[in-house]
Amino acid sequence: MDLIADGAAQALRLLLGGDPEVYAILWLSLTVSGAATLISLALGVPAGAALALLRFPGRTVVVSLVNAGMGLPPVVVGLFVSLLFWRSGPMGGWELLYTPAAIVVAQAVIATPIVTGITLAAVQNVPEKFRLQLVALGASRAQMLAVVLREARLPMLVAVMAAFGGVISEVGASMMVGGNIKGQTRTLTTAMALETGKGNFEIAIALALLLLVLVFAVNWALTSIQQRGR
Repeated sequence: MDLIADGAAQALRLLLGGDPEVYAILWLSLTVSGAATLISLALGVPAGAALALLRFPGRTVVVSLVNAGMGLPPVVVGLFVSLLFWRSGPMGGWELLYTPAAIVVAQAVIATPIVTGITLAAVQNVPEKFRLQLVALGASRAQMLAVVLREARLPMLVAVMAAFGGVISEVGASMMVGGNIKGQTRTLTTAMALETGKGNFEIAIALALLLLVLVFAVNWALTSIQQRGR
């Protein structure tokens, strides 16, 4: 208990003292995870809606792959993104490995199946008779899709929360593709792993508490929007 109390006190000192390194780590964590979440929404929402509304050969296999991807191990993603951006890899010329951009790519790969799967479930929960009625009233496919997504918007906020929560708290992929470089690619989770390995438990606990506060704040804001929408 003393160790946890010391960690909480250290977190307050780091925040109130305006520690530039801590604020840089906080900002980097928020920006890379926020960007990855936005990319996953841009890719996952259309994909999930298409899977929910379209019928085609092999659809069951694709849905199964999406569901399996929702539990994709971050270290596996980190490995393949590292190979992609390695000097001799297909995109090695872009020199993105060990940069924040590489972390964004890895986290977007992790989050996209989550958004796709939850969007698929949310759109499927909109009654089929409702969709058919829209078409019978003369709505185009685009108009019907817009109305269906609007009806499913509140459950789909869960996709945002799940995607952001999944990427802000992962450490394996960020460590592998970012390298945990001080002042450049060090996030809250990779900094925590480093400080724990060095035996600096007070700092690790402080960073853990900051991460928990950040996750709670984002989810509280999204939950408030969801509940007001109801």
